[in-house]
Amino acid sequence: MAEYKNRIAVVINDQKYTLVGEDNPEHIRYVAGLVDNKIKEIGMKNAGLDTTRKAVLTAVNVMDEYVKLAEKHEALLEEMDQQGN
Repeated sequence: MAEYKNRIAVVINDQKYTLVGEDNPEHIRYVAGLVDNKIKEIGMKNAGLDTTRKAVLTAVNVMDEYVKLAEKHEALLEEMDQQGN
């Protein structure tokens, strides 16, 4: 049985992309908007960067934020587990 996939047109860094996914279209647009904002923020701070470098720095920044949140999440789970004992 084939799963339904949404095809959503978005603009990131003034480039059009078609994203395909099973998530709600509004969620896909929201995430694309966050990426667009982050890459533009990095571009404003580093005017001489080409698109590839802006994209790589955006990916590094986003992963740094993700890792920090995952570490905080894990610490909170451990704290909750210790309090439950």
